[in-house]
Amino acid sequence: MATEVAKITKDYQRVWANCLDIIRDNIDEQNFETWFMPIKPIGIEKMTLILQLPSHMFYEWLEEHYINLLKKVIKKELGESGKLQYRVVIEKKSNGHDSQTMNLPSNPRQTISNPPINVPIEYYTSANKEIPAPFVVPGIKKHKIPSNLVESYNFDNYVEGECNRLARTAGWEIAKNPGGTSFNPFFIYSDVGLGKTHLAHAIGLQTKANFPNKTVSYINADTFCQQYLEAVKTGNRNDFILYYQSIDILIIDDIEHLGTGNKEKTQEAFFHIFNYLHLKKKQIIITSDKSPVEITGFEARLLSRFKWGLTVDLTVPDFATRIKILEKKLENNGITFPEEVINYLALRITSNTRELEGAMIAILAQASLNHKPVTVDLAKEMVDKYVKSTAKEISVEFIQKIVGEYFNVSIEKIKINKRDREIVQPRQICMYFAKKYTKLPLASIGAQCGGKDHATVLHACRTISNLYETDKKMKIYIDEIDKKMKI
Repeated sequence: MATEVAKITKDYQRVWANCLDIIRDNIDEQNFETWFMPIKPIGIEKMTLILQLPSHMFYEWLEEHYINLLKKVIKKELGESGKLQYRVVIEKKSNGHDSQTMNLPSNPRQTISNPPINVPIEYYTSANKEIPAPFVVPGIKKHKIPSNLVESYNFDNYVEGECNRLARTAGWEIAKNPGGTSFNPFFIYSDVGLGKTHLAHAIGLQTKANFPNKTVSYINADTFCQQYLEAVKTGNRNDFILYYQSIDILIIDDIEHLGTGNKEKTQEAFFHIFNYLHLKKKQIIITSDKSPVEITGFEARLLSRFKWGLTVDLTVPDFATRIKILEKKLENNGITFPEEVINYLALRITSNTRELEGAMIAILAQASLNHKPVTVDLAKEMVDKYVKSTAKEISVEFIQKIVGEYFNVSIEKIKINKRDREIVQPRQICMYFAKKYTKLPLASIGAQCGGKDHATVLHACRTISNLYETDKKMKIYIDEIDKKMKI
């Protein structure tokens, strides 16, 4: 046995090569090259595979998106006792670049614990060892309900902007008086990657900070459904309901999943849980990728309850907020990007913050792997590969940025409703390109260009089109700006 362990320890590169073969078969090639090719195996100590990563941010991304896959392949190679540890490279700028490393264990996420409470149930881990479910035992006993809250998803790390100000403000008020405001339930909806889950965790974390003795629990709707099925199979449906009725602040993520398939009984159980918690002035927080009026597959009586409190939507962050998001993430990880790179990413990636963060880490990984500086050229290369869906997207903000730089006029001046002579024509050119390259209605374009109405936008577009045909100088302007937007 000792000889076999020594052999594995010595041949760590082969172990990692075998892991990579399996990983490659389970993810697409682009993600494999971005997230796994930069990893270097360092060794194996006490059946723990040590991997060197280029940055702390890289480490966070792997832990969030690929930890289950990594654990599976490592246990396959090293056995059930196999573990994972990271060695993260830290760059220090003093008299050149002095590289240092720090060791970090896998599974860095910390969860906030709840105080034990009296419930006639026990937290049970089902046979698959992954989906936790409430389970009955005779009598009353002290039991800790897991919060499942992630400490990094706090309010400090939640960047505020016009896109989320109402939701964030309401969430903060809920944390100060959970169940005691009119925001119950608090229903948050948006497209993917816009911060619903982060905000839900932040409310839970702040509530725990304000009221340590309250029981807060976060659960994804899919896990909730699997728990319910387990409870039904074992004849413990009532105990499942009692379990959730003992919670002070219930956060249920992706509620729309309760409306798919044949989940009438699961919905009925949730209905009873919801009614009890609401009656007892316990706080309910719900997230969804659709508004209550758009959700399908739910009983009318349950849908109506979703509308009892406050419903808020998170929209796509504007340019300024995207800049703040990038700067916050870089600051938290002790990393700097050139200003022009941050601006480029914020202008090019407009769909959601998840893609914005992913592109940023892909750039960092590529720079570390190939020993390249972080430049706009590298950012363009990675955005074209990593975010194909948004690489060619041209937003009004991007147009304003290009036109503003060309005429040496700030974006703020283009946006405000002033008729200064030096602003009028650049603003008209912005409207012209916005009509050409975006699918926005004229009224929306005008709202972002000085608060103009659709008739003014139409007039501006006709004016620039006519000048393009008759004025050589304007033709040069338009052609040169057009080229800049297509780079």
